[in-house]
Amino acid sequence: MKPASANRLMITLKAALIHAWRNGDVMDDIAWRKVQPFPKATVARQRFLTVDECKALIAACNPDFKPMVQAALATGCRYGELCRLAVADFDARNGTLHIRTSKSGKPRDVILTAEGVALFKKLADGQAPDAFLLRHTNGEAWAPSHQQWAMDRACERAGIKGATFHTLRHTVASLSIMAGVPMLVLAKNLGHSSTKM
Repeated sequence: MKPASANRLMITLKAALIHAWRNGDVMDDIAWRKVQPFPKATVARQRFLTVDECKALIAACNPDFKPMVQAALATGCRYGELCRLAVADFDARNGTLHIRTSKSGKPRDVILTAEGVALFKKLADGQAPDAFLLRHTNGEAWAPSHQQWAMDRACERAGIKGATFHTLRHTVASLSIMAGVPMLVLAKNLGHSSTKM
């Protein structure tokens, strides 16, 4: 486990132990009060792709994976959110994508660029409203971890180092800020409760 992950887990564990102590289930809180988090464990992720790297990555993707990468770069959505998208979640008239289930559990609408609208129109064309927008070329749904191998291979072919699928989310955030997208709009698109994240 990474030190930052261990620190986050420790916060939850300590909260449970404090709760037990306050309820009288534990004699004292001395033991866990001495446990300190790993120092300097929380380091902001800095990696994002340049526009040229994005183009190289898309070109290096196999046909099965290419729409998933394009959708990630058009929306900033997490892999799991993209996997769950149905055709009915795309509103071509308003240029939005409805995320029914996000990491926070709250639904949101992602405002798409003209390029994003064109991509999702192509993906939705001729599909039933309840069909998945993004599927493998054999028609199967994308499942957890399906993206890892495909992303590694595409990055290798494109000569991109240190990138994961989640890097695409960072890329959208970084490139949007550089392009002058208002922070509040970006925060709402990404599903953040405030602009701090």
